[in-house]
Amino acid sequence: MAGPLAHLRVLDLSRVLAGPWATQLLADLGAEVIKVERPVQGDDTRWWGPPFVQEPDHETAGMAAYFTAANRGKKSLSLDFTEDSNCKIIKELVKECDVLVENFKVGSLSRYGLDYPALSVLKPDLVYCSVTGFGQTGPYAQRAG
Repeated sequence: MAGPLAHLRVLDLSRVLAGPWATQLLADLGAEVIKVERPVQGDDTRWWGPPFVQEPDHETAGMAAYFTAANRGKKSLSLDFTEDSNCKIIKELVKECDVLVENFKVGSLSRYGLDYPALSVLKPDLVYCSVTGFGQTGPYAQRAG
């Protein structure tokens, strides 16, 4: 797809609402977006409905319309962060990406070496976007948004 962001590759580790919507906009503007989801279950919003996709022969049949809209134009990859071998794959992807978007609770990704301090060593010019409900610091930083 052509667009003003066609020169960018985005690694999307986000789920649910704010992160997927942000990366969907980047994909709409032409960026290559690679969404990483948990095996089997995937993003929680795959099953948020109704409405659900009704076309029986379509690969997204039975999925929530919200999920298919917020993740249109993205590539998909299923990896479990809790496995070291999968974290290595994510780290290799980071080296090939310009932007990473995540929306986990503050500090959650550090236990897997997928936080900004760890990944910026691998890719110093990485744009790391962490979407949180209450920011990275402050009295409510540890709360989920």
